[in-house]
Amino acid sequence: MAGVGTLLKQAQKMQRGIEALQSQLEAKEIDVTSGGGAVKLKVSGAGKFLSLALDPDFLKEDAKVVADTVLAAVQDAAKQAKDFNDSEMQKVTSGFKVPGGF
Repeated sequence: MAGVGTLLKQAQKMQRGIEALQSQLEAKEIDVTSGGGAVKLKVSGAGKFLSLALDPDFLKEDAKVVADTVLAAVQDAAKQAKDFNDSEMQKVTSGFKVPGGF
């Protein structure tokens, strides 16, 4: 069974890893396109939307088609950012062992 000192050191190490990861997530940019490139989104690994670009010709389409395509791009970007965030966070926290099955 690990002592309190060992647990504290593990927790401090994990906290430093999470802090470093948060900076990396903010810096990571994920590009998402939808509608054959008519909608381009950029989102950070932390899930912050950075930019949105719409092809001017695409805006001439039916409003519902435009809205659905933009919505699909936003949902895809949010999912990709969450998946990336979760994956990276798992790498940082995987070594932390709490005794007693907690």
